[in-house]
Amino acid sequence: MNNQIRTTLLLAAMTVFLVLIGRMLGGRQGMIFAFIMAVGMNFFSYWFSDKMVLKMYRAQEVSPDEASELYEIVQTIARRANVPMPKIFIIPKEAPNAFATGRNPAHAVVAVSQGLLEVMNRDELTGVLAHEMAHVKNRDILIGSIAATMAGAVMILANMARFSAIFGGGRDSERGGGIGLLIMSILAPFGAMIIQMAVSRSREYLADATGARFAGSPEGLASALEKLGAYSGRIPMNASPATAHMFIVNPLSGRSMTRLFSTHPPLEERIARLRGMRRAGNQPQTSPISENSTIDRGRSEWDRLSK
Repeated sequence: MNNQIRTTLLLAAMTVFLVLIGRMLGGRQGMIFAFIMAVGMNFFSYWFSDKMVLKMYRAQEVSPDEASELYEIVQTIARRANVPMPKIFIIPKEAPNAFATGRNPAHAVVAVSQGLLEVMNRDELTGVLAHEMAHVKNRDILIGSIAATMAGAVMILANMARFSAIFGGGRDSERGGGIGLLIMSILAPFGAMIIQMAVSRSREYLADATGARFAGSPEGLASALEKLGAYSGRIPMNASPATAHMFIVNPLSGRSMTRLFSTHPPLEERIARLRGMRRAGNQPQTSPISENSTIDRGRSEWDRLSK
């Protein structure tokens, strides 16, 4: 399905979802308020959701002089993908992870954590960056950013409903409305999570395959996913559930409930598919960007961003 159509359907689904929550919270007036809020959120999501996510993780833009090797890899991938060079941001967190955001390829951003630069060799880093550039090429980045913003709005309304159900009292509670609000406050986040899962899981498989082609080999990304799986439980990231689907691996994977309702397909399956490309003779035709070497970890840059 065309990603513009997916974006439209996502906006429509989240608008209906917010209006239903508003109806339960405040009747007709609540429904009208929620509709106005949804329209405003849709506008905000399109133009500003990427900036909000970057600010949430204190990501800072770096120049080619500050991260020359990182820029070199991304520039090569951008040429192969035939997309504009994105801006590059570094997230000052030890947990290795990465995401891409922006409303279209001309306004794209690729963000990597400092921890990712610390633990990946060049081939693995190339695989991760190629995966994120695949999201840019496939125009997944707007869908992910909008889902994050709208899911956050649902979480806020769910918390309001929970507060209203517990402390609201009055005739609505006596008629059972308080119980309805409490049930809705529990179910709403699961609804938002289901929408995130619907727009995320299939995109990850496609981005893996496309990224392997951009990188010239599936092995670097497969190896990177193995490392990310090992580190995700040991070095947790203080991430918002509303944005979990944007990362290359689930930053909340160490929590039992998020494993059950993960926005990402199983890492084992993703790795198996990538290595299956090699066994099946579906190797990308482009040559690898580099031989296996250690990435310049940029300790001084980490110190600068941590201040």
